[in-house]
Amino acid sequence: MAIDYVKGDATAPVGPGPQVIVHIVSDTGGWGKGFVTAISKRWSAPERQYRRWHKGDVDLPFALGEVAFVEVETGSLWVANMLAQVGNYPKKGVPPIRYESVRACLARVRAFALTHGASVHMPRIGCGLAGGTWDKIGAIVEEELSKHSVQVVVYDFGR
Repeated sequence: MAIDYVKGDATAPVGPGPQVIVHIVSDTGGWGKGFVTAISKRWSAPERQYRRWHKGDVDLPFALGEVAFVEVETGSLWVANMLAQVGNYPKKGVPPIRYESVRACLARVRAFALTHGASVHMPRIGCGLAGGTWDKIGAIVEEELSKHSVQVVVYDFGR
């Protein structure tokens, strides 16, 4: 199954059936730049959950490769907070994104999507503030989702 690329807003996913919007969060506990601002304009629950998760108030380890699924529309739409970024800035030329953590997160997203019969929607995750490249991340998305018959839609906002 190929990735569908569309022009649009990943916070307003297109298509029928249950949907999961995925994005990457960092290990800093900060929420306020990048795609998270678009999420917060639509729903408050993903940010609240992330902040509680970071504080240790959620029964899920706050560790790279983990994913917190937040239901934002009953039974039909979830936001997946994927912990796959260390810090917010490159250190010694190494960007904050952690590709193996992206892979682990997407494997968790795959299991969730297949269980719920959901499609997966995202911007070009990890390629903004996290400093990743789409050639690497896109390949991981294909390997972890598309090759397992999970429908994936990638949104390019304003392109």
